[in-house]
Amino acid sequence: MRMVFRWFGAGNDTVTLKQIRQIPGVEGIVWALHRIPTGEEWPMDEISMVKRQAAEYGLHAEVVESLNVHEDIKLGLPSRDRYIENYQKTMEKLAAVGVKVICYNFMAAFDWIRTDFYKELEDGSRAMFYEHEKIDRMDPRELADMYSREYTLPGWDSNRSREQLVDLIERYRQLTEEALWDNLRYFLEAIIPVAEKLGIRMAIHPDDPPWSVFGLPRIMKNREDLRRLIRLVDSPCNGITLCSGALGADPNNDVAGMVREFSDRIPFAHIRNVKVYKDGDFIETSHRDGSLDLYEIVEAYHDCGFKGYVRPDHGRQIWEEESRPGYGLYDRALGIMYLWGLWDALEKAGKR
Repeated sequence: MRMVFRWFGAGNDTVTLKQIRQIPGVEGIVWALHRIPTGEEWPMDEISMVKRQAAEYGLHAEVVESLNVHEDIKLGLPSRDRYIENYQKTMEKLAAVGVKVICYNFMAAFDWIRTDFYKELEDGSRAMFYEHEKIDRMDPRELADMYSREYTLPGWDSNRSREQLVDLIERYRQLTEEALWDNLRYFLEAIIPVAEKLGIRMAIHPDDPPWSVFGLPRIMKNREDLRRLIRLVDSPCNGITLCSGALGADPNNDVAGMVREFSDRIPFAHIRNVKVYKDGDFIETSHRDGSLDLYEIVEAYHDCGFKGYVRPDHGRQIWEEESRPGYGLYDRALGIMYLWGLWDALEKAGKR
């Protein structure tokens, strides 16, 4: 596996490239131009600047995460072709600087959802928490307000007004899951041929959490959805960002089994842990703790000869660190070392 680390850019991250370079086994960054509004073409000068910044510390920039898909594409509006064209142009620019994987999602209106960014765990650390009952009684605008008070958060459009959000939610509530599938097909049929030409692998992120929220359609929730995705446009460039934490929030999802089934379609993996409660709540934990068996998951990747990119994904806030929720330095670095420990043990056991 090829270890990478998410970085939000100079002046937009509490973690520096110098610190990332010092984490053993990390070879590159996962990045995006977060200031560019969704749907706009990314400027080549800013793309090249990120590559140069990473290279100064011996890191590559081969994985882009959060080249977001405009809502008009997801809704299937007539304006979608213009946004797809901008997406294709950005893909071409990214390929020109050596990008190999683009992670995106097709979640309606909201990206990943949590109800508390700083829930305290028993050991005094803080982590992101999802409270199922709170979501059931919450006005979506309250959630948007909570997110707008934080750092720029991946997948969230901070330029969207409360009124625009309400309108967007109503549009999506009138959209069936089948219609959302049709709109995903339309998008993939337009971009996968471009990806094939450019040598880029597209990798869709699962819904987080993997069930309907606020009555909105969700189509990347489980094994059957991933099977359908692959059949939608059958190409090695139509791939999956297999996120153990997102899928693992549903105890019915066999994450290790998904790794084994879809290994040839996983160019990029998020490996993290969550503690899942019977009432549907879950909280993010250290990689070693939680409800998921990370040994079993890493073993599945190892058995499949996985050579794709991996990042530790979210971490807790520990040792009094102040950072973007889920994206501090210390716990993610600890997570990397835990993953390497599992991987190295599997490697040595296989050589005996």
